[in-house]
Amino acid sequence: MTQDEVLAEFKDAGALLEGHFILSSGLHSPVFLQKMFIFMDPVRTERLCKSLAAKITERFGKVDMVVSPAVGGIVPGYETARALGAKAVFVERENGQFQLRRGFQIPAGARVVMVEDIVTTGLSSRECLAAIAEHPGEVVGAACLIDRSGGKADLSKPLVALATLDIPAFPADQLPPELAKLPVVKPGSRALSS
Repeated sequence: MTQDEVLAEFKDAGALLEGHFILSSGLHSPVFLQKMFIFMDPVRTERLCKSLAAKITERFGKVDMVVSPAVGGIVPGYETARALGAKAVFVERENGQFQLRRGFQIPAGARVVMVEDIVTTGLSSRECLAAIAEHPGEVVGAACLIDRSGGKADLSKPLVALATLDIPAFPADQLPPELAKLPVVKPGSRALSS
């Protein structure tokens, strides 16, 4: 898929929202990508994740396992793993830190890719990668549907994205006046995890 085709999927699903949003990172933005509107459509999700799987294979070769951060990364991680013919597991927060739970394990020698939904600052991705690094296996890279950092997020591993956008995001004390006057919405899921 081209970047324009990926964005068309988000627009067609009503998942490209404009307004004033507080992102999971705590930054404020005039654009929010409501990926759950994508994930409620299995056909659309499969189409996007198959395309992401093709990019992962092209960049990293064969992958044995996909690890994703809960909550937002579970669906794209699973669908991408399915397209790769790989296993899918996820990390969850326990005492504020991502960990493999539920008896999930990463076997020695497994080639692992971390799959995320949307990357903004890369914080969740870095935390997920740190949790994976505590287990055997080789993390060959990371992947996401949309990198909204414009390629600036540093994950310490190579990142493959279906679309790379440079969507502005601002600290709360540096809002442009046109954004500050809009009502604020906080649609992310980070606070749901404990």
